[in-house]
Amino acid sequence: MNASVRISVSSLRAHKRRFAGTFLAVLLGVAFLAGTLVMGDTLRASFDTMFGNATSGTDAVVRSAGTITTPGESQGVRQPVDTGLVSAVEKAPGVAAAEPDIQGAGQLVGANGKPIGGQGPPTLAGNWIDDPKLNSYQLAEGRAPSKSGEVVVNRGAAEKGDLRIGDTTTLRTPDPVKVTIVGLATFGGEDGMAQVTYTGMTRSDAEKYLTAKPGEAASILVRAGPGTGQQELVVALTPVLPKGVEAITGQELAEENTDMISGQFLSLFTTFLLVFSGVALLVATFSIHNTFAIVVAQRTRENALLRALGASRRQVTASTLVEASVVAVVASAAGLAGGIGIAAGLQALFPAIGFPFPEGDLVISGLSMILPLAVGILVCLGSALLPAVRAGRTAPLAALRETAVDQSGASRTRAVVGTGLAALAVAVTLTGVIVSPSLWLAGSGAILALAAFVVLGPVASTTAVRVLGSPLDKLRGVTGGLARRNALRSPKRTAATASALMIGVAVVSLFTVFGASLKATMDQTVSRSFAGDVAVSTPSFGAGGSGLSPRLAPAIAERPEVDTAVGLGRGVAEVDGEGRALTVTDPVALERTFDLGNVQGSMRDLGDDGIAITGSEADKLGLKTGDTAQLAFTDGKKQTFTVRAVYGRSELAGDYVITRDAWAPHRTQDSDTLVAVTFKDGVSAADGKAAVEKVATAYGNPEVQTRDEYAQSSAGGIDMMLTLVYALLALAVLIALLGIANTLTLAVHERTRELGLLRAVGQTRAQLRAMVRWESVLVAAFGTVGGLALGGFLGWVLVKASDGASDSAFAFAMPPFQLTVVALVGVAAGALAGLRPARRAARLDVLRAIATE
Repeated sequence: MNASVRISVSSLRAHKRRFAGTFLAVLLGVAFLAGTLVMGDTLRASFDTMFGNATSGTDAVVRSAGTITTPGESQGVRQPVDTGLVSAVEKAPGVAAAEPDIQGAGQLVGANGKPIGGQGPPTLAGNWIDDPKLNSYQLAEGRAPSKSGEVVVNRGAAEKGDLRIGDTTTLRTPDPVKVTIVGLATFGGEDGMAQVTYTGMTRSDAEKYLTAKPGEAASILVRAGPGTGQQELVVALTPVLPKGVEAITGQELAEENTDMISGQFLSLFTTFLLVFSGVALLVATFSIHNTFAIVVAQRTRENALLRALGASRRQVTASTLVEASVVAVVASAAGLAGGIGIAAGLQALFPAIGFPFPEGDLVISGLSMILPLAVGILVCLGSALLPAVRAGRTAPLAALRETAVDQSGASRTRAVVGTGLAALAVAVTLTGVIVSPSLWLAGSGAILALAAFVVLGPVASTTAVRVLGSPLDKLRGVTGGLARRNALRSPKRTAATASALMIGVAVVSLFTVFGASLKATMDQTVSRSFAGDVAVSTPSFGAGGSGLSPRLAPAIAERPEVDTAVGLGRGVAEVDGEGRALTVTDPVALERTFDLGNVQGSMRDLGDDGIAITGSEADKLGLKTGDTAQLAFTDGKKQTFTVRAVYGRSELAGDYVITRDAWAPHRTQDSDTLVAVTFKDGVSAADGKAAVEKVATAYGNPEVQTRDEYAQSSAGGIDMMLTLVYALLALAVLIALLGIANTLTLAVHERTRELGLLRAVGQTRAQLRAMVRWESVLVAAFGTVGGLALGGFLGWVLVKASDGASDSAFAFAMPPFQLTVVALVGVAAGALAGLRPARRAARLDVLRAIATE
């Protein structure tokens, strides 16, 4: 074993450049993984500290015990508590102070007239709590609001909206309210809680604009007197609370807030990044394996001589694995340092792009260091294992051979196994997409398809390179022909090199196809369901935004240009024990403006005790027109509703529809999510839109869009997602290009004598450089074409599987322009990867190259 180590170290010292690409591939993959884990740990610790500081003065919280959670949402809606409980709470033993905490949606308008925030995180408003220990926000500048119309806003929101103390602006609640900023606040020592915006109002204003009626609050915050612990305070409060109301400690509230951030945002965000770390490491696996396979092939005579001199198979295998171990450990250790640097860079970058990374030192846990190190070493050793075993099997007589012919492309076993895998992949995929819709089956088929592509790569590479390289004979003459023959020389090597790029391009193509399909689905949904001329909406997604005033639709309907204007509000209730989202609207106007499909019963007869539901929900619950269903609302009241209509489509109208009269007794802060407008006959689109915009100006100036504009804006988040995906996948593509460059560099070293002979018989340096570059382009073109084919197939699988697993109809779309750009970028990247090996080949000394053994 000592001899193996000495041989490995000597080989590494003599041929350091051979492993440069492998070193970089491991370093980048480990750095991305380590950076993701360190950033996740730091964010969790920072939010934990921030929430702990913000609630440090709150010893107990009194709130409603039950929540109603609708599908797709992790945070439920709670019933408000009666502020009359404050006096009873204040009399409980150990209580020093108690304040009602009124919360609702409120979106500030910036100095430029545009809303602040709302793109995901909540935009909150509430009553400003005078007790500084009970208030999560601390007054940093100015003063607290003392009269109607005065507000305190968090400093981050003010900076983003270019607002200062003394400025007057609009607060959408969703009714527009003119407010004057009299103070700026911080949250837990920060300018805000991430991108969440906050506006603190007087208690009377908060009750007026944020609640259905005075005397309601989201919760009651309680501070304990000296000598009373949090748990002791909760025990003292419990006897004075009515049924359905609970008390929890301030520590539990902080933990809930941290878990909410960790469970929703952080977990999703870090999982998203970890997936791309996995893609990068998978791509690195192919590059590393290819490097060691080439190195072993180049050292065939050297290994054979060692075997002839008495070295055992185990010793030769061990020497290769020792080389891989040294590269793995050094590169992974460097990757850890790089990962910490990435996390530190993101900590500085996030505030610049509008996401305040909570201040504090980086949190570097043992797991965040050990896991990437272990993964890097295992990936490198696993990738080198087969080449190492192959090196150990080298026969002593191989030292007498001059060359070895690679016949991997002609392997009948490989062709049979690959074809079998491909057939199995198609069968499993079609079963999971068409026969029995299942994301798990479709995913399994996708993995099998990837395996089939890898196995069939050497078999397909010969034909693919011949086809892709055929124009080179005419375009580049002898140089192009030599480039094509060089790429054909080792089908297995060409396929392995191209496979790394193929995976990167496949994932890019997958997301491109899926994103285009989501956009097509949105266009299809709007064009099929929305029969209106314009839509009024707030540009927000997620929990952000304040919605639209319920009075906006009636105001628009009064315009002489308008035939129908219908607002779609949102409520929640439990239907037969299950949380469901309700669409609150005028059902008659809804039927005129939206295509509801086949309607059984009548939408006109809902009244204040009727409900309309989709056919799919009716089938799930076993309901039909005339049947009754019990709805339980967040105010604790239950009411029996009669099913008076069953309709076919639900994309924009929702699955459950009730009237505003039915919702009024149970509403909290009322708002609409969309107002759909239909013009009268003869009214032009421009005149109608101008009339609607004039009305909308008085209601906070929400955006008025045509049907096409509304469809495009609804899909706006998809472009943002794709931009992030492309940025993250750039790492995987970079690793793949490093693999191509490393392979070509090693191939140049391997063909030194051949290149010298070509130069001796008249090939110029420019021709030699072109030959190597075109070989790189051919390999990249093979990987790109394979990646586009695989990515397109997987995109189709994902869309169809999502269609089968969802009530909504998904449309499949192949975007030709975007996929063409991906193809061109892949080929151009191949040309880029070939630049350095081509220059190195052109610099070879002719006489020394000919004399090389």
